[in-house]
Amino acid sequence: MQCRNCGTEIADKAIVCYRCGTATTEPVRSPVPIQARRRPGPPLAAAVAPLLLALVLLVLAHSSSHAEALTIGAEASGAGGVLLLVTRLLRRR
Repeated sequence: MQCRNCGTEIADKAIVCYRCGTATTEPVRSPVPIQARRRPGPPLAAAVAPLLLALVLLVLAHSSSHAEALTIGAEASGAGGVLLLVTRLLRRR
């Protein structure tokens, strides 16, 4: 038998060509296709931290003279935390 790649004369029962290493038959099993990995979303701590910050700001707003500013900051931080949490949950699909 001759190698289908390099043409070297090889034994009839050879599995691979001793010269070039090419297999003499087609593989029995095909390799498993590699799936593309999804990009990881924001970590859970990135979503929880703004929510905790919003809670702290709301608690401080009740005992501060700048209650309105702290409340606005708490709302903005809470909205950002909710947005990150929703983004993370949607990326898990």
